[in-house]
Amino acid sequence: MGARPSIREQVQRMRQEAIVTAVNRLLATKGYDAMTVDEVAAEAGMAKASLYKLFASKEELAGAAMVAVLDRALAFVNGLREQATNSAAPISARAQLEAVTRWAMQTQLEGEMPSLPAQNSSLSASLQSNDDYMDRLLSLSNRLSIWIAEAQTGGQIQAQFPPEMVLYTLFARACDPVVGLLKDSGQYTHAQIIDWVMASTFQGLGTPAR
Repeated sequence: MGARPSIREQVQRMRQEAIVTAVNRLLATKGYDAMTVDEVAAEAGMAKASLYKLFASKEELAGAAMVAVLDRALAFVNGLREQATNSAAPISARAQLEAVTRWAMQTQLEGEMPSLPAQNSSLSASLQSNDDYMDRLLSLSNRLSIWIAEAQTGGQIQAQFPPEMVLYTLFARACDPVVGLLKDSGQYTHAQIIDWVMASTFQGLGTPAR
C-alpha cells in the first residue's frame, strides 16, 4: 500500500479540484476567451496568488478542466463497456454511441461541459502540446472509433460516411449550440432537447421516403 497523503497534500488536492470545477463552469458558461483568472479565483474562493501557485497560466487552467472532462467521458465509456460485457443480452455498438452522446448533452445542459476550443485559438495550440489531454483524447477517440466501425459494419450507421466524420459529429454534440439555445429559451425540458437532438443526429431531419 502507498503512503497515505499528508494533510497538506489533501488540502492542495481539494484546492486543485475546486479550481478545476470553477474553470469547468466558467468555460461552459463564458468560454475560454471571456474567462479571466480573477473570475476563476473568485469562483474557487481563493486569492489569485494562491491559484498561481498551483496553475501557472490561464492555458494550464483550461487544460486541467479539459483533462478532467475527458476523464469523466472515459469513465462513462468504460462503464458502458463493462455493462455490455456483463449483460445477458447483446448491446449494439450504435446503442453505446447513443448513450455516450446522451451523456455528453446532459453534461452540457447541467453546465459542466467546457466548450471545445476553436482550431486557431491559443487554447487549441496549448492543448495540442498537453500530453495528458492528448493521451486522453486519443484514448476516447479510439474507443468510440471501434464502436463506429462495428455500427457501420453491422448496418446500424450508414457506411457511406467517413468514420472520422461520424466521430467529429458525435464530439460536436458535446458543445452543440442548438442544445444551449433550446435550453436558454426556457420552453423545453432537458429530456425533450436531448431526444430531439438525438433524433436529428442519428435519424436525420428528413421524413422517410415514400
